[in-house]
Amino acid sequence: MNTTHHKQDLPDDFLKLSHQILFSANKGLLRIDFLQEIAKIILNFSKCDVLELWIKENKDHPRGKIVRIQKENFQFEIIPFLKIKDSELNHIKYKDSELGKLCNDVLHSHYDPASHFFTRNGSFWTGDIVNYLTSESGTKEQLNKKEFLKDGDYKSIALIPLPVNGKNIGLLQLKNTQHDFFTKKEIELYEGIASIIGVALMNQNTQTALTERVKELTCLYGIAKVAEQFNNSLHKILQGIVNLLPPAWQYPEITCAKIVLDGRSFTTPNFQENHQKQTADVVIDGEKRGVVKVVYIEKKPELNEGPFLNEERSLIDTIAKQIALIIERIQAAEDRLKLQEQLRHADRLATIGQLAAGVAHEINEPLSNILGFTQLVGKCPGLPKQVKGDLEKIIDASLHAREIIKKLMLFSRQKKPEKLNVNLNNLVNEGLYFLESRCTKEGIELVRSLNPDVPEIIADPSQLHQVLVNLVVNSLQAMPQGGILTIRTNFCKSYVSLIIKDTGSGMSDEVKKQMFIPFFTTKDVGQGTGIGLSVVHGIITSHGGSIIVESNINKGTRFEIQLPINGTQNKEQIN
Repeated sequence: MNTTHHKQDLPDDFLKLSHQILFSANKGLLRIDFLQEIAKIILNFSKCDVLELWIKENKDHPRGKIVRIQKENFQFEIIPFLKIKDSELNHIKYKDSELGKLCNDVLHSHYDPASHFFTRNGSFWTGDIVNYLTSESGTKEQLNKKEFLKDGDYKSIALIPLPVNGKNIGLLQLKNTQHDFFTKKEIELYEGIASIIGVALMNQNTQTALTERVKELTCLYGIAKVAEQFNNSLHKILQGIVNLLPPAWQYPEITCAKIVLDGRSFTTPNFQENHQKQTADVVIDGEKRGVVKVVYIEKKPELNEGPFLNEERSLIDTIAKQIALIIERIQAAEDRLKLQEQLRHADRLATIGQLAAGVAHEINEPLSNILGFTQLVGKCPGLPKQVKGDLEKIIDASLHAREIIKKLMLFSRQKKPEKLNVNLNNLVNEGLYFLESRCTKEGIELVRSLNPDVPEIIADPSQLHQVLVNLVVNSLQAMPQGGILTIRTNFCKSYVSLIIKDTGSGMSDEVKKQMFIPFFTTKDVGQGTGIGLSVVHGIITSHGGSIIVESNINKGTRFEIQLPINGTQNKEQIN
């Protein structure tokens, strides 16, 4: 006998139940939490032994959400539907069972209106399942009964569809071990409750979807602000982005995130690996450079993509693309700055070259006069010894000034190279002939490693000699306490190499950026003019070659001069 409610109280009790369901729908709960709550409310109200909610999530990939509560213990599980036909769903638990077929009929409104087991709204109910099986299955009663009741010996069963806008989005299943547990009036009231559940589910789904969209847009807006705030600081940008990810997912309190780019990781403070994760590759110019990873640190029920929503797949893919765009923008800005610096450098060289040429021409004539008249005075008889010494100093100073003018002429390319066949090994041996004694005197070990098969190139031997001397002298000056100076020659298919390496004081990145600028020097006054490397740059450039420089403070410097064999133009490289 059904003692669930007093008949005179049924409408009021069901009205209160309706209010509880609608109140829960407006609490802003997540979909699964909402299903759990209303299932528990209905179960406690109905006094049934088992309650199940079947929900069709979407059209293309239907899945089932099942809420199960047994006795006083509340249990919850989500199990996917099976798609057995284009328009029909079944459940793994009830596959090929009579109950599964019956649920599917109710869900899709497949029933006989004349059957007294169905209401006019398509609900199925019975207070004696044996009677139903006998009337429907005849001689197969025992087998079907076993299949129907394999999860429990229930006598009373009600299957009530959840209608929304004329379509069923699921069903409410109630079971009890008593005979005749439900009344016709209760089923009619439960049908009203089912309609409220259907509307509440749709409204709650809309609210949840809106909340998720707001979270996603907030995340993407935050990424844009972080990128703008930290400008071109990629490290700060990526750390800022990874901190924005957890609040954009369903369960921010158990969500952690990680961004990996070129082997470097940026994580939220609580990050830990777990099998429930969602990832998206960061692809730049067709190359995978990193990954974005979102992880749940606690197990959550399986939804559309593991425990994640389909919308969250779109979000993480969008985030990965935004990161790629930010990196491309930063790289473009860096490339633009490098190009601007190269243009400024070239403009400075051109301007100083023109100035140097003019200065050289202007100084050459008076310098020649000084030398000429000094030499004439020196030939006068009877000059005091002190005067002769002073005249020699004037001549030496004038010759030194002439040498500087020659370098200026080379730098400004006023003097055209005299191209001849040059053997790089011979040039090195000849150039070092006058420098070996200085190396020995200053405690510097000179190491030659000359490739005997280096081919000849077309070049100006005097200018290349100037390059060798300038670089070797720079290396000697960088090793005042002694060291090792290595001179190496080599070649490949397109160019020959002259490598000069020392173990001296090295250069900072700032010095490397300015070392080819004319008159820039780190030496004390009187120890250097600051045009030696500018001359080297001008000579190598005029030969279509390139200069590769590697240097570290207190570890030494390595210059590699590359000169083309076939006239191929190389670009200057400084590392």
